[in-house]
Amino acid sequence: MSESKRRGADRVRINREFDTIDEFISEYVSDISQSGVFIRSDDPLPRGTKVDLRFTVIDEDMETIEGIGEVTRVVVPGTDKAPGMGVVFTELTSTSQRLVQRLLIRRK
Repeated sequence: MSESKRRGADRVRINREFDTIDEFISEYVSDISQSGVFIRSDDPLPRGTKVDLRFTVIDEDMETIEGIGEVTRVVVPGTDKAPGMGVVFTELTSTSQRLVQRLLIRRK
């Protein structure tokens, strides 16, 4: 059985590296919570798209947020809001869950 059939649906890979956690928050992710993230993009994916998430950031060490998500909200270019997509985390590694918690604490 192919890997895509085992997973149930094909997913789009979202992969990006950042020099710092602050750059990740300010330049790419305009909103992050325990349940998901808003990813700025001039070419957002359609609602319902399954995505493989992988964001590498440098804090004290190089760290990665990895998991699976689903696009649940789309803001297209040309509106009065920043274009992009809201992605709900459907599965995060335990390391990624801890990193998200740290990001949320850091933003307060």
